[in-house]
Amino acid sequence: MVVDLATQRLTASVVPLTPRLALRDFTGVTKRNLLRIIRTPQLLFMSVVQPTIILLLFRYVLGGAISVPGVDYVDYVVPGIFLEAVLIGGMTTALALAQDLQAGMIDRFRSLPMARSAFLAGRTLADLCRSVFALIFIIALGLLVGFRFHTSVGACLGGIALIILFGYSFTWVYAAVGLAVKDPQTAQMAAILPMFILFFASSALVPVATMPGWLQPFARNQPATVVIDSVRALFEGGPLAHNLWQAVAWCLGILVVFFFVSLNLYRKATA
Repeated sequence: MVVDLATQRLTASVVPLTPRLALRDFTGVTKRNLLRIIRTPQLLFMSVVQPTIILLLFRYVLGGAISVPGVDYVDYVVPGIFLEAVLIGGMTTALALAQDLQAGMIDRFRSLPMARSAFLAGRTLADLCRSVFALIFIIALGLLVGFRFHTSVGACLGGIALIILFGYSFTWVYAAVGLAVKDPQTAQMAAILPMFILFFASSALVPVATMPGWLQPFARNQPATVVIDSVRALFEGGPLAHNLWQAVAWCLGILVVFFFVSLNLYRKATA
């Protein structure tokens, strides 16, 4: 028997929402998206292809022409590739949300008595898990091509945790992009732009001092550079305190701002 959608929405509006029910909703949506990823192995494969190509390109093709004083170039560039791996993994959030909007999946969830934030939180957490898988793969590949950690285990784990936090923060940026454009093809193209700007106009591949003077202020102070410099200090040693608190502040600020932006866009999309 088909239940009238208006009746479902009325039911959803009168069911009281408790923290336990919100957690249940969040867990259920996360599980749904994780199963979707597992059953579509090509999604995992594509998450590692682009960072793998960039890593091999800058290690073996362009790396010989780039010199960074005081450090082997492989140790300089690989932390930036780690960051790029989680940014690429998060880009799929924009595409997936746009697809769900177009297919009417979000309308279906709206008709259920569930927390609105659970749909977005479950989506972003599942995509974070895929990004972590890509990061683990790229770390292993980085070690194979000559990258080495030079600090304590705790510092290295702290650097990896900072990369994951940054990736999760930007997953919410991609969520806002997907909800704003609503079209899967447009979302895919729009999601590339912030990753492209942040990655290439940063210290990920070359020192900021080698860039044109007009670009240096932006490149030096944008979030990707601050996070990458902090990660390098955690992996290789060096001054840390100044960049680390800024990196954490950037991550938390982006997460909080775009969580509420995404939630507001989701409410408008389901109004």
